[in-house]
Amino acid sequence: MMERMAVILEKDLARGQAAFAQWCHAAHESLASAESMGSLASADNHGITAAPAPALSVSPALPRNMWAMAVRYSLFLLERRAPGPGVEVRVAPWGAIKILDGPESDPHNLTPPDVIELDPDVWLRLAAGITTWAQEKDAGHITAVGERDDLSDLLPLV
Repeated sequence: MMERMAVILEKDLARGQAAFAQWCHAAHESLASAESMGSLASADNHGITAAPAPALSVSPALPRNMWAMAVRYSLFLLERRAPGPGVEVRVAPWGAIKILDGPESDPHNLTPPDVIELDPDVWLRLAAGITTWAQEKDAGHITAVGERDDLSDLLPLV
């Protein structure tokens, strides 16, 4: 069996944990601010809002390296929660892991039959519990191929 590359180096775990915690804190603050602004706006518009839920647009303004460490650390947590070779979860450009039992990739095709691709902001919202799998899927923010294309039972990670 081929040796897997770690999504985060052991020496970076503390930095990753801190980055994920900071991202979560900033995201919750951003959401609270957006929701308070939304409640004011909806009061002005007599309760009629055409904008999507504020949670679906949460994307804190943090340095790129913090985003990278938060993604890597949260993928590490998911990998620990559901080890296995059956589903590949990709959060480009910062990481990809294989999780859950099931059919493995073969030596000629290193991609398992089930693949889930997420943008970093979508992944971190899910990992932090800002949004649910159903909300992001309904908004068209999740690309998934295969029978096991729903991680809602594994999320949030916090």
